[in-house]
Amino acid sequence: MTHRYTNMLSKRVNAGRELKIVLALAWLAGGSNPAWAEPMAQVIERAQDLAASEWRAPVPVHPELAALDYDAYRAIRYDPDQALWSDSGPFHIQFFHPGFLYNEVVLIHEVDGKVVRRVPFDPARFSFDPPLDGPPLQSDAAGGHAGFRVHYPINRADRRDEFLVFLGASYFRLIGRDQVYGLSARGLALDSGGPGAEEFPVFREFWMIRPDHDADALVVLALLDSPSVTGAYRFEVRPGDPSSIDVDAHLFAREDLVRPGIAPLTSMYTHGDMGPFLADDFRPRVHDSDGLMVISSRGETQWRPLSNRARVRIATFVDDAPPRGFGLLQRRRDWVDFQDLEARYERRPGLWVEPLAGDWRGGRVELVEIPTADETHDNIVVFWVPDEPVEAGQSRHFAYRLTTVGKKDPSDEPARVHATRTGRAGLPGQERWRQRAQRRFVIDFQGRALPGDGSIELSATASAGEILEARLERLPEEHSLRAVIALDPDPDGMPSDLRVFLHRDGAPLSEVWTYVWYPDELDHHL
Repeated sequence: MTHRYTNMLSKRVNAGRELKIVLALAWLAGGSNPAWAEPMAQVIERAQDLAASEWRAPVPVHPELAALDYDAYRAIRYDPDQALWSDSGPFHIQFFHPGFLYNEVVLIHEVDGKVVRRVPFDPARFSFDPPLDGPPLQSDAAGGHAGFRVHYPINRADRRDEFLVFLGASYFRLIGRDQVYGLSARGLALDSGGPGAEEFPVFREFWMIRPDHDADALVVLALLDSPSVTGAYRFEVRPGDPSSIDVDAHLFAREDLVRPGIAPLTSMYTHGDMGPFLADDFRPRVHDSDGLMVISSRGETQWRPLSNRARVRIATFVDDAPPRGFGLLQRRRDWVDFQDLEARYERRPGLWVEPLAGDWRGGRVELVEIPTADETHDNIVVFWVPDEPVEAGQSRHFAYRLTTVGKKDPSDEPARVHATRTGRAGLPGQERWRQRAQRRFVIDFQGRALPGDGSIELSATASAGEILEARLERLPEEHSLRAVIALDPDPDGMPSDLRVFLHRDGAPLSEVWTYVWYPDELDHHL
């Protein structure tokens, strides 16, 4: 009893701190009382109260809705003339019908000044194309919607295009000008890639703050709920080139959170320059992202190419202070790189996470790579994990910015990694060619600031095994260098943590390319 009282008292104390944060952010927003300040304080209070009670599972939708397949669900259309705010302003909101994979409804509200209205589910706003046989199923979803999407004249002044969608658990997607959907962000990740079952927190309710008729930003509030944690979120969205979302998250732990994933991103890598080997596909590459970039608190930029691993692999980037940023990026930007006229992977965005305020301290960026057989499954997850676990009854606050990334990414190093390839270390005809375990890594660096006087040096290290060869080659393209690294892995099977970068007179000239090679990786692929 004493423990529970102490937890609740801690919650109340933390709630006072959270409210002060809200008021401080309101001041930073340029006014003493922006439209979202009071509703946000109420959502924080809701999340706090909810964390003090037992979790209740949501009521699932009708089984016939859950049984809809992919094609049947895609046939459901929302009438754009019924969009929220279609009468004025640049932002129009359309809603998703429950069913298929989206079997938990969310409640959506509109905040117009001091007035809060529930956005009701209306079957008349949906149609089936082509029509389904039998009675309309949508009448069973009167409790709410599955999610929503936002339209804005992001590409052309005379047309509103979809650029943001919240659909399923705490997932949301954002694109910038001339981009197409790819990777997703999430409100929170719990035990992703761990030995046990992953827990998926869910946004239960949303509040749309009605913007002014000439607004260039949209504010959305959300209530998150899960068996282990609740949360109050504010999303301030600015569409454009790039698009961005300022996220303000207040978390309240029901249970101990040993490995909470803050600012999680989820993507897909099926095959590409880093395997898997012998991919049976006419397309040379299939991925939404091809690398993770991390800029440490000290300013070191690391580039980690992604791969479709034979087993679940977790890589960590430890720091004693918050990173300056991290994100999943797509550096391949030419159609010829993918040869896919439908998916258009070259137009998929990257997402960059920049910590702004709150409880960012020492911790680690974690990359989880999960085996996948095809592109229908997201298998790449990255997030930040604090060193200190969040105990039951405690709260945490995290503010960060998500920014879409295209051809220009946040790296400010003189040279960045353009491509990574790997293969056998030997050449055909050599005896070493038969020693499949020895690997060659070929890393192409590009940068207009790279000097052409031969003064650049190469640094290559491995935590295990032996570097057999490390040399630089100048490529036919201007401002391009190739690092060639041959590795003899550890004979006892220890993974080799590789670090490669360019420097001159001891000063770095490039990002740090990093990768972990597992000696048994090929045994599971071939």
